[in-house]
This record gives sequence, C-alpha cells and structure tokens, in this order.
Amino acid sequence: MGLITETDYQYYEGEQLFTATGAGNQELVCTFNTTMLDINAQHPSNYIVEYSAVTPPTATSWITVPIADYVVSQNIVRITPALGAGDLIRIKIIEPAKWDNYGGYEYIKLNDIIDNFLIAYVGDDKLIPRVKRRDVMFHAKRGLQEFSYDTLKSVNSIEISMPPSLSFPIPPDYVNYVQLCWIDQLGVKHIIYPTTLTSNPTQVPIQDGEYEALPTQDHWGENLEAQQSFTNERWRTANDRLITGELDNYWTGVYDWNWWKLAYGKRYGLEPSITQKNGWFTIDERRGMFSFSSDLAGKLIMINYISDGLGYDSDMKVPKMAEEAMYLYILHAILSTRHGVNEYVVRRFKKEKSAALRNAKIRLSNIKLEAFTQIMRGKSKWLKN
Repeated sequence: MGLITETDYQYYEGEQLFTATGAGNQELVCTFNTTMLDINAQHPSNYIVEYSAVTPPTATSWITVPIADYVVSQNIVRITPALGAGDLIRIKIIEPAKWDNYGGYEYIKLNDIIDNFLIAYVGDDKLIPRVKRRDVMFHAKRGLQEFSYDTLKSVNSIEISMPPSLSFPIPPDYVNYVQLCWIDQLGVKHIIYPTTLTSNPTQVPIQDGEYEALPTQDHWGENLEAQQSFTNERWRTANDRLITGELDNYWTGVYDWNWWKLAYGKRYGLEPSITQKNGWFTIDERRGMFSFSSDLAGKLIMINYISDGLGYDSDMKVPKMAEEAMYLYILHAILSTRHGVNEYVVRRFKKEKSAALRNAKIRLSNIKLEAFTQIMRGKSKWLKN
C-alpha cells in the first residue's frame, strides 16, 4: 500500500469534496495526509467545513458549517444536521496546515520512528528481547534534540519590524541563534554581528541616595529591581557612527565608496570588530530579549535560530535521509544503558551509529555538483595588468 493517500487535488488545493445525502449525522471519510485536529482539543482546528447548494459552486456560494454542527475523529468528519440532498460539501485545510503538507513527504514522524523501531529491533530472537515504549520514546526525543543542533535542517526564522524599544523577545522554542540580519529594500540580507562593546547586567538594584548608595530592599528583604538598565538605555540611544569612526571626516566616512579618494589612509589600522555598518546585537538574559543598536531602528529584521525539535507536534519529525541514523542512535542508547550487554556489542553499534550519522550529515548537506561548477567557472580567468 502506498504511503500517499491523497489525490493531487487534495495536495495542491488542500480540499476534498463530498456530496450530501440529505440525512443527518453524515460521515465524511477524509484521505488527507495531514492529520485533522480535533476542534475540542486544546489546539485550534486546522480545517474548515463548508457547503454549497449551487451547482457548480461559485466563490460566494460556499457557506461555513458552524463548529458546533460537526465533530472529527481519525480524519472522519460527522456532520450532525441534515444538509440538502445533492449539496456539495467541502473539507478545506487552512493555509498554514497546507503549507506544512507541501514537501512533507521528505519527513517521517517521530511516533512512526518509535513504532518502526519496536517492530524491527525488539522481540524474541532479536537484539533487544524487550523494552518499554516509554524508554524508546525517551531516547528518540534525545536523539531528535541532538540531531537538531548540528545535523537536521532545523533552522527556524522569524521576520520582525524593529520596534522603537530596539528589543524583541526570544522566540518560545529558541535554543541558540544561527544568524541575525536586516533586510534592505531589494530583499538582500545584511548580517548583524554580536558585540562585546557593551553588556547586559543580570541585576539592576535600586540604590538609596544615602548610606553610600546601597541597594534598597522590600518588605521581604529582597533587593528592589529597576525596570530599565542605564547601560541598556545608553547603548539604545548611542550614535553608532561615533563608534565606527564614520564621522571622522567632514566630507565622508570610511565606508563611503563614492568619495573613496578622500578616505586614503583612513582605513589603515581599523578595528575589524567595529568596522561595519550593519549594526550589532546582544542577548539580554535578564529580560529574555534580543537587544539591537540604535541604527537598526525601523528596519526589517530576520532572526534565524535553532530549536530542539520538541517544541511543537509539527516539529517532531525526522528527514527520511536521517532515519537509519535515528534507529541506530536509539539502539546504541538502549544497549549502552542496559545491564549485562557485552562491551564489544556496545562498541560495534557505537561505530555504526557514528557512521550512519556521518552519512546523514553528508546527505542533508545537499551539496550539488552544479553549484561547485558555477562557482569554479570564474577561477580560470586570466588577470592582466
């Protein structure tokens, strides 16, 4: 049986059509590859139900069925009221869920990884006679975390417009940043670098004007904390052009290539860490914020960061090119923590795990020969003086 259950119309349009029978409690069996979420669960639904009494339907003839009039269970939608016989019913996947489905065939869900492992590696006459499912689940989640850091394509991006506060909260599934950049009018990104020119204090106690300016405590003996740091405030309002040396010359700065002859000698001995015009950022651990320099006010910012793959249900998936590496990771993790397993068996699967992980990195690096060829074409040019 094939793994793809939906038609091309369902895949590209995100819709499936049915005909009403005129009876109540009609059940509609949907064949989407996307799992339809229960509207009674904690998360919102990822689909809508509509019907049209006009044949053929028009863009304005579709009427949304109220949420209270239908329920879903295992991709089966049951509509309680009776619709007119012959009416067209449309189950429509909403846009974000449809986008997730595009290209989703390259991934396998973590639950499927666990089920396949239990079938292939656990049982009589197999390497692992018995193991609890929750143990396999634990090692599978740990493997997904480790793979997400340096193997899987798990870089998330968020696009924001820089607010006047020059700070933005760290995303909820953030583990570490990959790159921050601002986007110009052409859509080209300019890398924003971290800086050591300033720092973010972890404590900002309110000080008394007397008694040598000691911190002031509340009724419980704890230091009172100020909302804003003086260091952050001075950095937020600083003129970055005074730091980079761009205002050294009356006519031009060291970055102005239109008047490059006037900058003779000015670029010699510049400090590379501050000789750039893209701005800087720091991470304020006290407030849980990305803080930016003043020249980035009002710019379009993109934050690229990595997660551990466990933040959301939609993230708990593994590229099929790394599937074998995941199985061997779980296998080695179970054998290495089990009493009575021979050491040579543990070493054998440690080597196999490392080899499978190396192959997965090579596969997922997505290096194409055409890309190397395009770059190397310019290397054979003769330079003449």
